[in-house]
Amino acid sequence: MAFTVTNFLAVERAVRTAAPHAIFDTVRAALVEFYEATEVDLLMADYSLTVLQPVTALPHTARPLPVHASPEGRAFGSQEPFGQYVAHDGSVDLHLPVTVRGDRLGILTVRLPKRRCTPETVEELTELAELLGHEIVVAERDTDLFLQARRASRLTLAAEMQWQLLPARACTRPEYAIGAQLEPAYDIHGDNFDWSTTAETLTLSITNGMGEGIQASLLTNLAVNALRNARRAGIDIVDQAALADQAIYAQYRGAQYVSTLLLSFELATGRGQVVDAGSPQLWRQRDKVVEHVDFEAQLPLGMFEETLYTAQEFQALPGDRLIFVSDGVYAAVSGVGEAYGERALARAIQSVSLLPAAAVPRALLQELASYRDADADDDALVVCLDWFGRTAAA
Repeated sequence: MAFTVTNFLAVERAVRTAAPHAIFDTVRAALVEFYEATEVDLLMADYSLTVLQPVTALPHTARPLPVHASPEGRAFGSQEPFGQYVAHDGSVDLHLPVTVRGDRLGILTVRLPKRRCTPETVEELTELAELLGHEIVVAERDTDLFLQARRASRLTLAAEMQWQLLPARACTRPEYAIGAQLEPAYDIHGDNFDWSTTAETLTLSITNGMGEGIQASLLTNLAVNALRNARRAGIDIVDQAALADQAIYAQYRGAQYVSTLLLSFELATGRGQVVDAGSPQLWRQRDKVVEHVDFEAQLPLGMFEETLYTAQEFQALPGDRLIFVSDGVYAAVSGVGEAYGERALARAIQSVSLLPAAAVPRALLQELASYRDADADDDALVVCLDWFGRTAAA
C-alpha cells in the first residue's frame, strides 16, 4: 500500500482532536489503521535523563529502557530515526524522536512490515512523532498521564514544585541552542533556570536559592515568578532584578535570599547585559579555550531592602559555548573533602565539546557524580548555551 497524503492528514486530524489522556491511544490506533503498524510504543525520558519509561497503565509503567544502552536510547541521543529488524518475522522497528523545539521528550517506536518501511514512510512517521510531541506538551495542561510516565521513582514535593516551574530542558532556535539539567532530579531543592525569547532578544536566568526542601522551593518560586512578572511588564534586566529583590525582601526581610545570574542577549548581534547577583558562575568555551568569566559581584536578591543593581556588558560570538553552573557544581567536594575546582571543571567542559547543547548538562553532571561525595545533598545545576548568531538571511 503506497503512502498517501490522505493517510498522514487522517492521523494528524485524529491526534489533534483526541482527548488529552487519549492522545497516545489515538496515535496507536491511527498508525495501525493507516500505516499497517503491528505494534506502537511511546517511551518518555525520565527526570534524570537516564531511562526511557514506557507509557502503559499508569501510575505503573513497563520495564524502563536505559538511555545509553538500547536502540531506543540511540535514537534519543542522536535525535535521528533509527530502525532495526525484528528477527522472528522480518518486521522493522522504527525508533523516532519525540522532540519539541529541541526539548527531547522521548521516543515513539513503530513496528512495520518490511515492505512498508520506505524512506517516504520514515519521513512521514518522523513528522508524526514531532506532532505527537507538540500535542503532549499541550495535553500536560489537562492530564497527568505523561508527567507520571516520566517518573522512575517518586518526586519529593520540593522537586515537584521546581520541575513545574521550569520552561523546558532544552530549546533550539537558529541563533542558539540551550540545554539544562538539575540534580538530584528527584530531590531538587532551590536551584532553577528560566528563559524567554522574543523576535529580537533572549533573556536567561540562573537561580540558586538558599535552604533545603520546601522552604528552598518556595523561595525560588517567589524569585522566578517575581522575575517573570517584571520581565513580562517589558522592563530591562536591571529593573527586573530590583523588583524581584523588593518582592523577596518584603516576604523574608533579609532572612532568606536568592543568588541569581541574569542575562539578556540581542539575537542580531550577540551583545548582552548581565546582572550578577550572587553565586552562579559562567564558563565560556571559545576556540577550544575554556575559561571562567568573572562579573562584578552584586548582592543576592532579597538580602537588603531596595538594593541598586547595575548591568555589565557582555559579547557572545558565533561558535561560543556558554556553561552556567550553580555552586553545587563548582564547589562540590569529594569523599575526602577535596574541592572539585576550576581545573577539573574546565577539563570536564572540554571533554563534552562535541556533544550538542541538550546533552551537555547531563554529561557534566555525570562527570561530577563520579567525583563528589556520595552523601552530598546540595543541588547541582548546569545550563549550556551554544551561540550560533544570526546570519544575514535570518
